[in-house]
Amino acid sequence: MALTKSYRETVVKRIKGDPAFARALYAEAVSAILDGEAAVGLSQLRDIVHALVTFPELARVTGVPEKSLHRALSAHGNPTTATLGRITSGISKATGYAPRFAV
Repeated sequence: MALTKSYRETVVKRIKGDPAFARALYAEAVSAILDGEAAVGLSQLRDIVHALVTFPELARVTGVPEKSLHRALSAHGNPTTATLGRITSGISKATGYAPRFAV
């Protein structure tokens, strides 16, 4: 049986190597959350944090404890609107990416 890379490894590598993909994924994550697909959006935000920011750095930028960030962005995360706003703002500050939406 052939060995393959995990999905997360593949996505993280793509995020690190392709800024356009990272920006598009970030916009998609925020859109998914706004469209009621919180689990998908939180998973995508978690991948972005793993690839570009790191949880300790996000905790420093947002003032939200690292453990709380891990919980908020977990598969069963249920962050408050305030926490989610701090997370997305922190990702934007750390990466220089701001999600853009068509009006």
